[in-house]
Amino acid sequence: MADEVGLATLTLSALVERLGVRQPSLYKHIDSMAGLHRDIAVRAKRDLGEVLARASAGRSGAEAISAMSHAYRGWALQHPARCEAANRMPAPGDVEDEAISVAAIQVIADVLTAYRLDGDDAIDAIRAFRSTLHGFVSYETAGAFQWSANVDRSFDRLVLPHRVGERRPPALDVVERARRDRGSGGVRLHARTVAGRELQCLDEVHPLAGGMRGPTFRRPTRRRE
Repeated sequence: MADEVGLATLTLSALVERLGVRQPSLYKHIDSMAGLHRDIAVRAKRDLGEVLARASAGRSGAEAISAMSHAYRGWALQHPARCEAANRMPAPGDVEDEAISVAAIQVIADVLTAYRLDGDDAIDAIRAFRSTLHGFVSYETAGAFQWSANVDRSFDRLVLPHRVGERRPPALDVVERARRDRGSGGVRLHARTVAGRELQCLDEVHPLAGGMRGPTFRRPTRRRE
C-alpha cells in the first residue's frame, strides 16, 4: 500500500480501511505512524539486501556491479516508497534495524572485495556506488528525465562496460578511482569490517545509541570527517 500512495500520504486510517479492521485492532500490531514507518523501513532494507544478493550471486567484478545495479533500479521503480524507506537511518538503539541496515550494505562490500579495496578506500567506493545508483533512481522516480534520450540507455551507459576503446562506465569508475596501487601484496577488503564502518560513518549524521551487538560488526573509534 505504501508503494501505491507514498510514505508521505500513508495514514493509519487509510490502512484500517484497506485492511477492513477497526483502528483499536490495528494498534495491537502498530503503535504509531512512526512505528509503521519503522516497520516498512526494516522490511524494505531486508528485501533490498536479498534482491542485491541474488543479483550478484555467482558473479564478480564489473559483472556483479552491473547485475546489482540493474536489480536495484528494478526494485526501486517497482517499490518507490520502500526504496525511500530503505534509505532511512535506524532510530537510536534499534538493534534490529541497525543489523539489517548493515546487512544490506554488506552485499555491496562483498562485491567490492574483487577490487582489493581497504579501509577508507573501500568506504569511499561504497558511498560513491550507492550515491550513483540512488541519485539516478531518485531523479527517475521523480519524473525528472524528460529529454528525448532513452532512460534505459542512459542507465546502461552508467553501469555497463562500454565498447572496446571507450572508458569504463561511471559506476565502475567510482570504484576504480577509490583503489590505491597496492601491487600483488594488496590487502583485500574485510567486507564485514567495512560495512560496520560505513554504518559508523552514517552515525556522524544521525548518532546511534550504543554499539552493534555481537562481534561481527565491531565499530572503530569514532572520528570526524
